[in-house]
Amino acid sequence: MKKTSEKIIEVLLASSGFITILTTIGIIWVLISESWGFFAEIPLSDFLFDTQWTPLFTEKHYGILPLLTGTFLTTIIALVTALPFGIIIAVYLSEYADKKFRATVKPMLEILAAVPTVVYGFFALTVVTPFLQTFIPGLSTFNALSAGIVMGIMIIPVISSLSEDALYAVPKSLREASYGMGATKFQTAFSVVVPAASSGILVAIILGIARAVGETMVVAIAAGQQPNLTLDAREGVETITAYIVQVSLGDVQHDSMEYKTIFAAGITLFIFTFLLNNVSYWIKKKYQERYE
Repeated sequence: MKKTSEKIIEVLLASSGFITILTTIGIIWVLISESWGFFAEIPLSDFLFDTQWTPLFTEKHYGILPLLTGTFLTTIIALVTALPFGIIIAVYLSEYADKKFRATVKPMLEILAAVPTVVYGFFALTVVTPFLQTFIPGLSTFNALSAGIVMGIMIIPVISSLSEDALYAVPKSLREASYGMGATKFQTAFSVVVPAASSGILVAIILGIARAVGETMVVAIAAGQQPNLTLDAREGVETITAYIVQVSLGDVQHDSMEYKTIFAAGITLFIFTFLLNNVSYWIKKKYQERYE
């Protein structure tokens, strides 16, 4: 009876893994097959280097650069917002807070990750943007700055939680050796523990970036839907995910060139997130090999 139940569990686990692989292959196949028709008509050079993205306008251009610029601009702002807070929170929870406080605060911090992103989007539009407009002249109602700041708030739990786990995993012997050399707690935390956990922290940062790159509702609501090729955070921008939402919810005819653009944009986004995930995996693997 025991062997039978174990066999059933083994089959279920293998089936789950197989279904996951098939799902991934299916997603890749849909992206490639649907975007193939787009690239059959639009040269890859135009897609990569044209500075205008206006597939829904009368004068059509299919340059992905404005969407990439909007995506990276909001992501950089989010990273600048989340990185210092995330690392400081992680260091405090790992090195300064007692176990009871850590066990209480960490789950509360991770509640931020459970808040629906549409709530973050409306928070950026109705609270953050009016606040920023009081002292930033020329800030439009839809702008990259407020969207990026709120995205940064949203990814703080990702960076802080994973970084804290990396810091907590550093052997106590390193801390004791640092104290034995006369270092203070602050010096030990930032000169010994943080460098020792740097690979894990970097993985957390990369995963946070991947989360920001793939974010949809915050940028769709707060950043606007204006495909501008600009680095001015005060202006409205459109990201890849926001464009996909815009076309998916519109009245674009199926199998039209406008419809195929969402798959071209989607495969571009897939490539970037795929690269980010593989970089984080490579860093983690190198980190494990270093301490084995």
